Amino acid sequence: MSIAAQTRSLPVPDGLEGERLDAALARMFGFSRTKAAELAAEGKVTLDGAVAGKSDRVTAGSWLEVEIPAPAAPVQIVAEAVEGMRIIHDDDHVVVIDKPVGVAAHPSPGWTGPTVIGGLAAAGYRISTSGAAERQGVVHRLDVGTSGIMVVAKSERAYTDLKRQFHDRVTEKKYNALVQGHPDPLSGTVDAPIGRHPSSDWKWAVTRDGKPSVTHYDLIEAYRAASLLDIKLETGRTHQIRVHMSALRHPCVGDLTYGADPTLAKRLGLTRQWLHAVSLGFEHPEDGRWVEFSSDYPEDLQHALDTIAAES
Repeated sequence: MSIAAQTRSLPVPDGLEGERLDAALARMFGFSRTKAAELAAEGKVTLDGAVAGKSDRVTAGSWLEVEIPAPAAPVQIVAEAVEGMRIIHDDDHVVVIDKPVGVAAHPSPGWTGPTVIGGLAAAGYRISTSGAAERQGVVHRLDVGTSGIMVVAKSERAYTDLKRQFHDRVTEKKYNALVQGHPDPLSGTVDAPIGRHPSSDWKWAVTRDGKPSVTHYDLIEAYRAASLLDIKLETGRTHQIRVHMSALRHPCVGDLTYGADPTLAKRLGLTRQWLHAVSLGFEHPEDGRWVEFSSDYPEDLQHALDTIAAES
């Protein structure tokens, strides 16, 4: 039996007087603040009968009403071989893969392409059953348009331990990015909160009320039109590197979503952002020993790098 949408309403308590609507909604109904903001943006929240926006301020005693959509049908995992996905390491607890571009970490609504989880299932791997049904074993993700190293938990013990390590920033994630122009300074830190883009549901941006996000970058090589950077993340927000580099006005080459020059991407033969997860280190869930895995640049990124180096 399907579950229908429902409407819930409560008076705003005195303790939330003057709070933003999304913050009050999250406190009163148990949503995440992001989910609360999404419901407000969809016109599903009213304050004393009037449709309210996420940044509106609430008044104690006013009635806050929210329409909670029916839960979406569960996304099914399709076992499908993934061309170009390589297994770097495999043991009883973890499988480390080199994810190619064009592959999602796990199924999601609206995505019909290949997934890491589907590729592992097709290859006969049994992974952890922890987490949501469509993302079992996935403890971190890479964008569809980003290639490189990922780890997936095979045991329940590994899932719990790796989730803790990512949350506590024990892991070491290193990326290389080719960005337009030359950042000033050439090495530095971007400490800027990231939240939903104010005018796009599928983009992210530096926002005042976003989640804390910290990116460290160091110059590897400067070319005439671009710079190759070594990037380490303290946090793991969606699109974090892409958003932070764009905020510096040096977007990843080929990242048209975040303001990259399409003519440069075309000249280099790029159809995606030049961004690669080159290494990942973590404490092995079995015995705590430090392990680290790396990935070479795929052919399209290496070709672009060779081309821009030859032009310099």
